Amino acid sequence: MTSFQSLGLIDSLQRAVAGAGYETPTPIQSEAIPHLLAGRDVLGCAQTGTGKTAAFALPILDRLARTPRHPGARGPRALILTPTRELALQINEGFATYGRHVAPKCAVIFGGVGQAPQVEALRRNTDIIVATPGRLIDLMEQGHARLESVETLVLDEADRMLDMGFIEPIRRIVKALPRQRQNLMFSATMPQEIMGLANKILVDPIRVAVTPVSSTAENVRQWVLFVERGNKRALLKEVLRDAAMTRVLVFTRTKHGANRVAEELDRKGVSSAAIHGNKSQSARQRALDAFKAGRIRVLVATDIAARGIDVDGVTHVINFEIPDEPESYVHRIGRTARAGASGVALSFCDTDERGSFRDIERLIRAQVPVVADHPFAGKAAPAEEPRERVAFGRPGRPAHDRSRHGRGGGRSRGFARPSA
Repeated sequence: MTSFQSLGLIDSLQRAVAGAGYETPTPIQSEAIPHLLAGRDVLGCAQTGTGKTAAFALPILDRLARTPRHPGARGPRALILTPTRELALQINEGFATYGRHVAPKCAVIFGGVGQAPQVEALRRNTDIIVATPGRLIDLMEQGHARLESVETLVLDEADRMLDMGFIEPIRRIVKALPRQRQNLMFSATMPQEIMGLANKILVDPIRVAVTPVSSTAENVRQWVLFVERGNKRALLKEVLRDAAMTRVLVFTRTKHGANRVAEELDRKGVSSAAIHGNKSQSARQRALDAFKAGRIRVLVATDIAARGIDVDGVTHVINFEIPDEPESYVHRIGRTARAGASGVALSFCDTDERGSFRDIERLIRAQVPVVADHPFAGKAAPAEEPRERVAFGRPGRPAHDRSRHGRGGGRSRGFARPSA
């Protein structure tokens, strides 16, 4: 079995990894780190939750510790581009954790906040910059960002940056970089546009693929509940009666929808918050911190905002609305059952969403069992191909006796986690 000691990292990084509680590298780490330490470009197909931040952060920190800055060189030595503010902050935290014994100079650059501290970080020749493309372009146009000393470029969540329209800004940023550099690109999916970008940026890359996008975590128990659109909020309130749903991530398609769901849950006494691109950075961070700390039980998110959510202990993911892109389903439910834990994914599917859900099942090559007799099934359940059906409230299945949680007699309309 591969160990961090066998990867060739300097002792101070090995101590930091051990101090963080990591014993063995994940597949993406064991496959990518040796090539990155050798200076090769890498194209990685990996989802969030696979350990890819450490896969690129550790080699970058190793390189910075081993080789001093060239005399007179100005600007960052490593540049990590990422689609969202939340993900940028998560990556920066990773560098702080892994680099605690080498003390790298790191800074995060993103929009929605004042730029003065970011300009100052660039002026001080900060070694590692984690940035969203839009704000970095703004600072480049103002003459604040000098990138001629970048030795390593990382494009993280490249497919999401494509979805958000960042490909042209990325091309502009790359043109400002020195030709001699190491390049890393990570993407959960590899559409044609991403492969085209990789071919232009990466030089003879090593390809590393783990956890194909069509696969869902083994420890996630999946169910679909067919329901009429107008009954989704009532169904959400019903399933949340289960006390086992302690940390719940709910997905909507739109920012407005996320707000409405969170506000209604709050009115019904379920502590909730929404996180999406229209929220200020401080509001998004407060909501995320409250969710991590357990002060709120439900976080309602859009797909783009959720890319930066890396929270342990998410017991349930609820697809309040079925995503248009099947790959988004895989990303969504991957927010639970992390680090070997178990989890549950529920999908509320209305008549108009059935085609999208069939696309999801084709992608994951599996038929998701139906919860057949929930209180709001009504006419929503399609009389289609035979599939596994689960009784709502059947012991050992989605629901369990509510008396177990001290709420009196009767059945709970809840969804327990599967056995770990």
